[in-house]
Amino acid sequence: MSKKRKLTYRGLHRDLGYFYVGLIISFSISGIALNHRRDWNVRRYTYQEIPMQVTLPKDVKKIDKNLVAEISKKYKMEGQIDNFRIRDKEQQLEIRYQKGRAKIDLKTGKGQLNMFKRRVALAEMADLHQRTNGSWIWYSDIFGLAMLTIAVTGMFITRGKNSFRKRGYILAIAGVIFPLVFLFLLL
Repeated sequence: MSKKRKLTYRGLHRDLGYFYVGLIISFSISGIALNHRRDWNVRRYTYQEIPMQVTLPKDVKKIDKNLVAEISKKYKMEGQIDNFRIRDKEQQLEIRYQKGRAKIDLKTGKGQLNMFKRRVALAEMADLHQRTNGSWIWYSDIFGLAMLTIAVTGMFITRGKNSFRKRGYILAIAGVIFPLVFLFLLL
């Protein structure tokens, strides 16, 4: 005879946790990485820095796609140009390539070409974390509901002196207050 299974908070908490463990780990890692995106690029890293020296016209209006193509050819980057722009504040010509970026001083013609590689696994995790297409949104919403369920069921699966009523509510209140302090006082 088969044993009849009944749905309990403990079972629901456990099974949702097992089912979503991969996504929880992925979102945790990419979330930490994205928190520090001002300090480093989550999706790529510089693996080569190439010094540049080019001759630029005095009149920045003469810098066009043909000149950028010439510069790119000199550094073996032809056919990889995404776009370019003049950064007036920094007095720089910036050329963006598919796998790199060049920044060249408008006055001296000196610059640097940085070549990038994708961070394997971390880039994909960050892409998942920030993806906004329709089917992924639905899956993420279901995941969010599962996280709420895990949080709520977690409050009721422990009994005795460590239960929610005796001890857990204090930690839960502290867990709510802590982000509110950051939200209202420190940000």
